[in-house]
Amino acid sequence: MAKKQKILQSVPLVAIDLGSHSVRAMAAEMTGQNTLRVLGVEYSNKFECMERGIVTNTSDAGFMINEVLKKLSNRIHVDALPSAFVCVGGRTMQVVAVHSVRDQVRRKEIAQPLLDSMEAECKQKIEARNPDVAVLDLVPYFYKLDGVEQEHQPTSDQRAALVEAHFIAFVGKKELEQKIIDSFNRSAKRLEHMYVRPDALLNAIVTDEDMARGCAILDLGAQTTTLTVYKGNQYLYNKVVPLGGYDITRDIEQIGISLAYAEQLKCKYGFASADLLPTNHRFRMPAPTMPQGEVAVMASDIANIISARLEQILTPLLDTINAEAERFHVLYVTGGGAMLQGIVEFIQAKTPIRVMYGSHATWLTTDTPDEMCMPMYSSLIGTLLLGGDYRAKHPNVENTNEGFLDIIKEKTLNIFTDQTGY
Repeated sequence: MAKKQKILQSVPLVAIDLGSHSVRAMAAEMTGQNTLRVLGVEYSNKFECMERGIVTNTSDAGFMINEVLKKLSNRIHVDALPSAFVCVGGRTMQVVAVHSVRDQVRRKEIAQPLLDSMEAECKQKIEARNPDVAVLDLVPYFYKLDGVEQEHQPTSDQRAALVEAHFIAFVGKKELEQKIIDSFNRSAKRLEHMYVRPDALLNAIVTDEDMARGCAILDLGAQTTTLTVYKGNQYLYNKVVPLGGYDITRDIEQIGISLAYAEQLKCKYGFASADLLPTNHRFRMPAPTMPQGEVAVMASDIANIISARLEQILTPLLDTINAEAERFHVLYVTGGGAMLQGIVEFIQAKTPIRVMYGSHATWLTTDTPDEMCMPMYSSLIGTLLLGGDYRAKHPNVENTNEGFLDIIKEKTLNIFTDQTGY
């Protein structure tokens, strides 16, 4: 995983999160203290253009990208924001180990073009075996210089004859990547670089100690729930369940109220379990489908609906990590679903691993509004941190879509059961 660098950005960093019901954009600048100063956040929810992490309508997505960047530029008082970094996720995403070896014959400097070509080779190597998927992100795992392993990317003042670069590749269906590119093309905005949500979240909320001892991130999204396991600077596992907070809202809707009221009940009064309720309130909600025009419901009824769906979503994920519980230090809960009351207590009752809310607050300046510390913003903060790294390493690269994303193919890696890689 790339380390964050201390660099002052003169041009705002912009990150976009394409959600199932809205497009969210955040602008920030990196300070000399290696923290982010958030400049503003904006939303667009004119259309629903995502389904389980894949864009369903590139025209609508492009419109909202353009709209949200215009609103954001007005908020932070700049003429225009012509480009952005984006983070993606989805049910098709898997992790794959891949590496490249170069023999320079004699000891000489390790130039950036050499490292870039090794990275490109890794992408092409996967593509050659299966043309149906795309590499969404390549995360450095470790390097070897003449047989000596090191975590950080080699610098130009290092010398070696034999150079190895090992990566973890996040791969997904080709349409996931292509539709993101098409959406940006339709928006008339530039896609600076694409990252995957697991790596963005890792950069935002995981500490160096967690990396060494092992940790997991449970990302509770609207339409997908993702478990990512990480230890010793390596992604061990990534599993996606195609269910999330939206499915809980639809379950609540079935009591006879509108989807909008169901969402309000879930967000304001919903608990992960009836056992966690401080008071069992009675609600009377408008119900246009009922003859009397309203429906009465107890808070415990809502909690039981929520807990039933959570059991379905979380059981396969928790079974996976509980089988290897001794290998991990902490389980972080993040995403919009982390806002559900009692979610940490609900999960803690089902696993021996310590469960905590994931927090990105340490990366924010002290004058940042408290709202920006909410878990729903963690992926955006992580994307901004990765974007800062990208600009630091590519100071002279023109920000265009072409050349940033190579098409490759899929191979599932489950390091819990095998060590298959490329």
